[in-house]
Amino acid sequence: MTVPAYDGYIFDLDGTIYLGDILLPAAAEVLAALRAAGRRVAFLSNNPTKTRAQYVEKLQGFGIAAELAEVVNSSAVMVQWLREHAPGATVFVCGEAPLIGELTAAGFQLSEEPGAIQFVIASFDRTFTYHKLQVAFDAVRAGARLVATNPDRFCPVPGGGEPDAAAIIAAIEACTNTRCEVNVGKPSPIMARTVSAMIDLPPERCLMVGDRLMTDIAMGVDAGMSTALVLTGDSKRADLADSAVQPSYVIAGLGELIDYVKA
Repeated sequence: MTVPAYDGYIFDLDGTIYLGDILLPAAAEVLAALRAAGRRVAFLSNNPTKTRAQYVEKLQGFGIAAELAEVVNSSAVMVQWLREHAPGATVFVCGEAPLIGELTAAGFQLSEEPGAIQFVIASFDRTFTYHKLQVAFDAVRAGARLVATNPDRFCPVPGGGEPDAAAIIAAIEACTNTRCEVNVGKPSPIMARTVSAMIDLPPERCLMVGDRLMTDIAMGVDAGMSTALVLTGDSKRADLADSAVQPSYVIAGLGELIDYVKA
């Protein structure tokens, strides 16, 4: 299936540009071709375990040109959402140091006192403990709102995957008998609006490229973008048969974009 050229390209990172510390085939060449053709580029990740600056550093380490203003991740969107809805709120974070650092830098207060906590933030957390679950449990029962950075079941890594934020959300929901109110990561329209503002193009002039049907592709479809599912990460071609979410294009790898970005 031929993929035509677009004015803007939004790329997922994990499973699309790279897998762990391995650059996926043709990724650097495609990005260089897009730059040479004058296309606008944005990078989008649900993974909050790195800051935007760390993502820029990682991309540049692969030889891919990237600037901070081109990168959006779920922790940055969470900070923005909280600033809009509850500036200066007191939060408890089931998450890792990069997310916590971004929240404190933005002026949010951290607490483990259930009565003081206004928001429990569930996230990808490889440091999750029973103590954290207890604090989240007590805080939600005391009236705190449960929100999350992203809904991913697992994060793809070479040879498999790591349990992601969905596991943390499910643990808190199960013991509190409540539901997560807001999830700011893909496929949320909150994330879609953020990246659309960044790339400064109408959705119909953009191509969302990602490896996950239910996050990357679903967000793009809902936002009115064309979408390309790349088969280098989570979703496989066989998944399309039973999926309500269907991409505009299916590509084996990013190399299939090179012939068309110059059009």
